[in-house]
Amino acid sequence: MKTSTFFKMALGVIFALPLWAQDAEIRFVPEPYPLGVVQQGEVKHIILKGANTTAKDIVLESVMSQNAGASGYKYPAVIKANSTVTIEFDLNTAYLEGSFSHVVVLIDTAGKPYTTMVEGEVLTPLFFSEKMFDAGYYKAGETREWTFYVWSSDKKTRPALELASEAKQAFTASYKQVMLKIDKLDDIKEGGKVPALKVTLKTKGIPRQGLAEKQKSLRHIVAFKSPEHPKATPEVLIVGYWK
Repeated sequence: MKTSTFFKMALGVIFALPLWAQDAEIRFVPEPYPLGVVQQGEVKHIILKGANTTAKDIVLESVMSQNAGASGYKYPAVIKANSTVTIEFDLNTAYLEGSFSHVVVLIDTAGKPYTTMVEGEVLTPLFFSEKMFDAGYYKAGETREWTFYVWSSDKKTRPALELASEAKQAFTASYKQVMLKIDKLDDIKEGGKVPALKVTLKTKGIPRQGLAEKQKSLRHIVAFKSPEHPKATPEVLIVGYWK
C-alpha cells in the first residue's frame, strides 16, 4: 500500500470517529498500537500513524516515553492542521516481561502533552518461582539468604544460569539440579517432570549504592545471565529498610 493511500485511509478513519473520540486532538490508528507477542530482548521498530484532528498546527517540542526501552525517536517539528503524522522509535524489550503498556508522550511548545500507547506481551525464556525478596530491616554487612526455583519456558530443558559480573561483588549463588511439579505456581514442589534449578542466593553485604543516609527504603536489583539466552535479563529484586 502506498504511503499516500494509507494517509488518506487513516484520515478517513480518524475523522469518522465520534466527537468524544476526537477530544484528544491527535488521534492514532490503531489505538493502542498492537505489538503482539515478542521474545524478551528483541528490538522492534515502531511506526505510529495518526492525524491532527484540529484546525490549527501543533508544534512539537519533544516526544518521549513514560517507560523503559524506547530510543531513537523520529517525529516532525510541526503537525499541520487536519494532517497526518508519523512517529517512529525503537523499542528494546530486554527489560520488559509479560503483558505491558508502553505510553508515548508528544509535548508541544506550550507544554501540552498528547499521549498514545503501545501494547504487547514479552515472553521470557526463563521463569522464576519468585522475583522479589524481603531483606527486612537490614544493617549494612548483615548476612541474608534466599532460595527459589528457575526453569525454562519450554519446560523441557534445564536452564543455564549464573550471576552477572556486577552482582558477584556482593552476592554468591549456588545451584542444585532438581525436577519440579509446577501445576500450581503458588505451590511448586520438587519431584515432578520439569527440569529446573534450585538457586540459593546469599549476601554478606547489600551495597547502598551511594544513597543518602536519610533514605530508609532498600531496593536492590540482582542480575543474572544465561549463556543460552544472551538477550534476556533475568533479575530479582531485594526490598526492605535500612536500619
